[in-house]
Amino acid sequence: MVQVVNVVASGALDVELDLEAVARELDDVVDYDPEKYPGAYFRFGDDEPLITLYRTGKYIITGASSEAEAGSLRDKFLTLLNRHGIVSDADDAWFTVQNYVCMADMERSLNLSALAIGLGLEVTEYEPEQFPGLVYRPHDHACVLLVFASGKVVITGAQEIDVAEAAFAAFRESIETLLADE
Repeated sequence: MVQVVNVVASGALDVELDLEAVARELDDVVDYDPEKYPGAYFRFGDDEPLITLYRTGKYIITGASSEAEAGSLRDKFLTLLNRHGIVSDADDAWFTVQNYVCMADMERSLNLSALAIGLGLEVTEYEPEQFPGLVYRPHDHACVLLVFASGKVVITGAQEIDVAEAAFAAFRESIETLLADE
């Protein structure tokens, strides 16, 4: 079973902003230090998703647990900006989900060295000295799977949940075929 753990979405306000003025106006929800990072961070609560707003009016939402939560946070963000006169229209030029980060579990431990060879060196990277997981980039799915020896799998880069689910199902099937051939 594939579980969504992070939704990354982005949008654009179609207006250039003075982030210092925005930070002064909304100092209770904004953290802005241009010497550290060019974007202003908005957070409506300690455990809430993060919104990063840039001078160009583009923004990124990270940490939402669903598309609905990302959309709700976007609405709250736009309402706040409108209420404080930062933007005159309570809508953005565009808004889209960029990436789902999902977790899945093979429910068994895996030999990553053997897996790299079995899946094919052209679609895998496994350098345990650099990173403890196998990076698998299947040709037929638009996402990346990070596979760990524990059997845990992180699926990232999917723009739709169906893509992540299909990639994991195909990966599971490939593993079962490889194990049956042993």
